[in-house]
Amino acid sequence: MSIASSEPTVDKSSTRVQRMFGEIAPRYDFLNHLLSMNVDRYWRWRTVRKLKPQADAGPILDVCTGTGDLAIAFDKGARGRVPIVAADFCHEMLELGEEKSQRRGSSERITFVEGDTEHLPVGDNEFQIVSVAFGLRNVSDTDRGLGEMTRVAKPGGKVAVLEFTTPRHQPMKALYGWYFRNVLPRIGQFVMRNNSAAYEYLPESVGEFLQYEQLTKRMEAAGLVNVRFYPMTFGIATLYVGEKPQP
Repeated sequence: MSIASSEPTVDKSSTRVQRMFGEIAPRYDFLNHLLSMNVDRYWRWRTVRKLKPQADAGPILDVCTGTGDLAIAFDKGARGRVPIVAADFCHEMLELGEEKSQRRGSSERITFVEGDTEHLPVGDNEFQIVSVAFGLRNVSDTDRGLGEMTRVAKPGGKVAVLEFTTPRHQPMKALYGWYFRNVLPRIGQFVMRNNSAAYEYLPESVGEFLQYEQLTKRMEAAGLVNVRFYPMTFGIATLYVGEKPQP
């Protein structure tokens, strides 16, 4: 089953996105925490709490992992009892993630792998949880990315998407829109001096990407069941969780 979508206007070609994130990698974590006022740490903590990783249920896969923040949050939440694979197609991000994991003492439990979410280099039915945080909107083919995440999840396992969303209610909706369009790109460009305009791309990609019921339907179309979404911080971010059905 496939659900048609409107033609995207943001250039999400693999080469462009890969180059862009490679350029911003050195200050990626600093800017994420600054621009979200550290609330992004809370969103990841909530995600781990909601998914409840189990020590005896198999490994976890975090795709579009960037510098590995969600993978590290899973390791902390599972008290180091669950092996974790952190995948991304940006080599510069993975290098920083490995360094961060070593500093935090989790390098023996988290394996960083270079891989594209549209073509995951892992087998079928392997992971108790397959997650992505603030990365699915950067995948050029959303349906293929969700299909791959579903493929590698164990039957009965969970697929989770943590993503920015537009608040539905005023005045937060208006404030959020003004901040994303006017403040965030300027701070990002000032700090990064980045010619690829990554922090102009961010609000554009968020505004265009599927939200709430739309993404829920796409996850169902990928083969997931019992899909639910959980808005956080007035709807600035939303966690979507679905289950891979048992055979």
